[in-house]
Amino acid sequence: MSFGIKLNMDACSGCGTCYEVCPSECFGEPEGGKVNVIEDNREDCVGCRACETQCPEEAIEITED
Repeated sequence: MSFGIKLNMDACSGCGTCYEVCPSECFGEPEGGKVNVIEDNREDCVGCRACETQCPEEAIEITED
């Protein structure tokens, strides 16, 4: 099964929580007040939803593709 990562850049505060909790390293280090999804690692998402549940801004949604 594969998972999708939807990151709402307008809601993202760049706190880096997703970067810290993701076991698959799907997120890059915060830069310029925002976090980004590392495209080369996007397919490594295991769907644990740690980023989604820990994001204080609720800016991340994990979907089943």
